[in-house]
Amino acid sequence: MTIRATAFTLIAALSLTLGANAAFAANSQQSKMSDCNKQAGDKKGDDRKAFMKSCLSAAPAAAAAPMTQQQKMSDCNKQAGDKKGDDRKTFMKSCLSNKG
Repeated sequence: MTIRATAFTLIAALSLTLGANAAFAANSQQSKMSDCNKQAGDKKGDDRKAFMKSCLSAAPAAAAAPMTQQQKMSDCNKQAGDKKGDDRKTFMKSCLSNKG
């Protein structure tokens, strides 16, 4: 492969990557706008404007730090409630193996 062909391939790959990122950002922004509109409900005027500004400028929830194993264990214990024996063991195994 010549240097010219390699450069062209590299430029084409970068263009596709940047295009995909721009499309993702647009879809993400559209999704955020849609979510904020739903949350705004029947707010009107300045109240709605202030709410939308705050909602749209907020960091996405997905940016939150992942749950630590200790937090996960505590959460699963709460969800297990009064389960006992094999039922609890099966539930805890399933709960702790879930991602997120």
